[in-house]
Amino acid sequence: MTTRTDPTGETFGSLIDRAHGFLAAGKDYRRSSVVIFGVPLDATTSYRPGAYLGPRRIREASMSIEEYSWDLDHDLLETTFYDLGDAALPLGNLTACLGVIRDVAARLLGDGHIPFMLGGEHLVTLPAIEAIAAKHPQLAVLHFDAHADLRDTYLGERLSHATVMRRVAEALSPKSVAQFGIRSGAKEELGFAKANTLLFRDGLVASVKAALREFRGRPIYVTFDIDAFDPAYAPGTGTPEPGGFAPREVFDSLYALRESHRRGEVRVVGLDLVEVAPALDPSERTAVLAAKLIREAILCFGR
Repeated sequence: MTTRTDPTGETFGSLIDRAHGFLAAGKDYRRSSVVIFGVPLDATTSYRPGAYLGPRRIREASMSIEEYSWDLDHDLLETTFYDLGDAALPLGNLTACLGVIRDVAARLLGDGHIPFMLGGEHLVTLPAIEAIAAKHPQLAVLHFDAHADLRDTYLGERLSHATVMRRVAEALSPKSVAQFGIRSGAKEELGFAKANTLLFRDGLVASVKAALREFRGRPIYVTFDIDAFDPAYAPGTGTPEPGGFAPREVFDSLYALRESHRRGEVRVVGLDLVEVAPALDPSERTAVLAAKLIREAILCFGR
């Protein structure tokens, strides 16, 4: 394990392992608005493992795309962002792993950055949201996923990729979680969603705009499970579910969020992209799609 020290001399010590570097990442940690960090955790996966390789492969796949976005008419080379590296996880101790994620997110927030986290399984979202909610008590969450992730327990465990949004909903105020793309889950999860979250089933862009009106004036955390996309576009994930989004729908919803953010109606304070399992997609289109989504998000919310 190596210690990652940023160019200003500040250090995250044993919390951070080596960095591989996202496309065009800058060298000035202090001035960067967005800071990426990876979380190679795959502890509670219940079907097909491999998401722990997601952060590395997304970074590698980013080298296949351009720095410039045609849709946004903006370039990564004109944006201040930094790639901190991967969280150094004490694998085998799930509680300690979640604590490391929480600590990294909290330190990034304390230094004035917007954390962008690359997973890893979806449970990694919980400690990141806990850290951000401690700083932003009115936090609301936009959750893009094929699965509700609202079970109270799964295989006897309260902390699981299948329970993560249940724990998030409990940690935040009622109706602080908006869910998009959900098309799979147990009957009990649908009942919980109807009572406790904002579950949208109609067109994505219109649904996102409706959620932003509901969350007006609040800080926003965005969590993307790559299986929100249809498996035709993103087969490299542990639990693919037919009937998902096309990339254009998701990018357009991201741009709608950008406009709301820029107008000051909401404020994006954190984002993650999880559940990319590279070994399950020899074509690598899942990782490339994930890399492009992160590029667009950096351009949307970075300075």
